[in-house]
Amino acid sequence: MSAGEFRDSGDSSKKIVGVAAGEAHTLALTGNGSVYSWGRGTFGRLGTGKDSDELYPVRVKFDSSKKVGVSADRSGRKRPKFVGITAGAYHSLALEDDGSVWSWGYNTCILYKIKFPFLGLNGENSSVPCLLERFLELGTPDSLAEESNSENRIPLKVSYIKAGGMMSLAIDSLGALWMWGNCPKQSDSNGGEFSLVSSSTPLPVWDFHGHTVVKVACGNEHVVALVSAGETFTGGDLICYSWGNNNHGQLGLGDNECRSRPEIVKTFDKDCPWSVYEIACGAFHTVALTIRNRNSDDTTEAIECICWTFGLGDNGQLGHGTINSTNLPEAVSGLPLDAFLISADCGLFHTCVVSAAGDVWAWGMEKGLGLCPDASFSGVDTGDALYPLRIPCNEIHGPNFSAPLQVTCGAAHTVLIADDGYKLWAWGRGRSGVLGRGNNTDSFVPCIAMWPHLDEDFKKNEIETTIDRKGPPKDNESVKVLEMEKRLSLAAEEVQLLQSKLALMERYASMLHTCVFGKAMEERDLPPTLRNWGTLNIEREWENMIESADRGKLSRLEAFYRNMHEAVKDKLMKRKVEEMIKESLHSLSTGNRVPMENASSPQ
Repeated sequence: MSAGEFRDSGDSSKKIVGVAAGEAHTLALTGNGSVYSWGRGTFGRLGTGKDSDELYPVRVKFDSSKKVGVSADRSGRKRPKFVGITAGAYHSLALEDDGSVWSWGYNTCILYKIKFPFLGLNGENSSVPCLLERFLELGTPDSLAEESNSENRIPLKVSYIKAGGMMSLAIDSLGALWMWGNCPKQSDSNGGEFSLVSSSTPLPVWDFHGHTVVKVACGNEHVVALVSAGETFTGGDLICYSWGNNNHGQLGLGDNECRSRPEIVKTFDKDCPWSVYEIACGAFHTVALTIRNRNSDDTTEAIECICWTFGLGDNGQLGHGTINSTNLPEAVSGLPLDAFLISADCGLFHTCVVSAAGDVWAWGMEKGLGLCPDASFSGVDTGDALYPLRIPCNEIHGPNFSAPLQVTCGAAHTVLIADDGYKLWAWGRGRSGVLGRGNNTDSFVPCIAMWPHLDEDFKKNEIETTIDRKGPPKDNESVKVLEMEKRLSLAAEEVQLLQSKLALMERYASMLHTCVFGKAMEERDLPPTLRNWGTLNIEREWENMIESADRGKLSRLEAFYRNMHEAVKDKLMKRKVEEMIKESLHSLSTGNRVPMENASSPQ
């Protein structure tokens, strides 16, 4: 069944509504509330109950047997429905539709002899999802401040989750922000020395009490939040705050001083002509998407989006045309002002944005790929992308990605939801299967991930409906289906590889044709013998081409081959001179001179 057929049938289990990427693992959330994971399995970050890698998306199973009121699947097992996912470097979080939070992966990091439990759990790593019972024990910040007894506390329900390198964050249903794990320590003022605090219990950020936190993002040790100007969020009245480590200027406050408490980013305060609607953090840099505020003096009706970046810029991840870091937000040049940017994310050293029209741009390390040291770029294409680089889809699907929804960046890979959620594209470093293609191969161009994945329920349905409608499936029939799935996956991978090679050869042939004849190659320009019989008689085709060419074409041919011949002659002469000089220098250095008596004797 194709992606289009899934869309027509309304199968929400095959539609992806959200993605998240960790250091080398990927999460996906489907329309029916299921969570899938793939990539590196170390520390149990995939939630599969083991530490092994997964080359394809696999469904994460949640044990909610102790909870009441969740839906049950056909097998009778209770299965919760999820509405949000997020990934830190080595851990993962999932938000259930009843406001519960689940976590799994790497739980304890020992730094400066201090343990940081950023799963919100006491104990070691967890390779299966665990319910954050600490949230169930808490009430709202109001109830905590009033020190009321547990019976009168309002139950805390989470509406938004976000994870960074070593910390986790959540926004509750009343708009309060909570943090746990490796967090910036909240002090009475910003004048004290910056430090981190370890907490397995979610801690409220009291500075936002009385306001609504709408969105939050975090890097390794810094946090950025969008907060309502008043008590409630009415739309377009968000103020941007930042705090934490600021050694690279990633807080955007105009200096490199760390902050232990949130401080307003002046570029995006309530008086600026821009409204921030999206934020994202890399390890040491930050990106913000803004739209021109229609309440400003500018009366233009055109939508004008700007992408701002600040922080570490060593690999061009800021997109400012340099490798300089900056401690104030600066607009990224090279992006069209009429492009409505719907999603942005940061990797370790790269950044990616997506427009509603399906345009994708990336910049930073290795042409915006992230950590891909084996990328086979050469010449003018080598090195980091200091400006936004357009990432085309491919020759088959066209330059734009159809109906994009969201982009996410891991340390060295990028994943894009497209086709209204029925297709996944991935590129970058593919080690541990993080691209979801069934292998560990890097991909320097966008490739289609293996989605939809044939999970156990889907396989069972396919067997029942296509193999044996009259009785239960047999074991050998299940094996046949699994084998067929494997063959189809390998065939799809081979077709994709051949398509990329074909597109590369077509570009090469077109460029060569343009150099020789001054225009792009068309199908009618193919030699008749090659077009009709699949063989190429070079001598015959050359004679026919010369005979049928007009004067202008002959002049271009003459100029091309004359210049090429002169360049070859010039290079050949230089090589001969270089060889003569090397031989002379070698003779002088080794003292191989002709003896005087031999030189004077008759020959």
